[in-house]
Amino acid sequence: MFTGIVEEIGNVIDIASNLPQGNFVQVASHTAREGARIGDSIAVNGACLTITELGDRWFRFGLSPETLQRTNLGRLRVHDPVNLERSLAFGSRMGGHYVQGHIDGIGEIVAITPEGDSKRVRIRPPAQLLPYIVEKGYIAIDGVSLTVTDVNESTFGIALVAYTQEAVIMGRQGVGAMVNIEVDIIAKYVERLLQAYRS
Repeated sequence: MFTGIVEEIGNVIDIASNLPQGNFVQVASHTAREGARIGDSIAVNGACLTITELGDRWFRFGLSPETLQRTNLGRLRVHDPVNLERSLAFGSRMGGHYVQGHIDGIGEIVAITPEGDSKRVRIRPPAQLLPYIVEKGYIAIDGVSLTVTDVNESTFGIALVAYTQEAVIMGRQGVGAMVNIEVDIIAKYVERLLQAYRS
């Protein structure tokens, strides 16, 4: 479980796929690496990954075919920046919202509009995710806890204040960038309960 408050922007230092021993991504880190152990969970661009190897200033994660299909991690290249967050410790303050690290789909940034020192960003999600996205509701984009500003028939908007632009990778991204989306788990639970009730 995570909060959607990014602790650090790390950098990809190695990545491989279709190897006999499997797929992996290796990320350079200082803050999120601190106190980490093999087997711990780290959110990398919002995807919950398990540490399989550790170095002084890096960690390595295995990537399943499911993860590569569901997330933007398969598009990463060496030197790419990634959002990093350690899993929520019991008793920690809750700064964002409950983020599982289970990516629901990949969206595309379709517009970025400056607004003073802030930016309004429009994202086109997979069509099947739109019913779970509501105005003023929570959403996690590349692991960042954000508030939905508005929703139309095919896209939704979020706003990035100046601090957030510096603290997460979206501040560096342009139109056309592909982002991981995790919708609020509450909406999915409500849908499931309603389906059970109707049957």
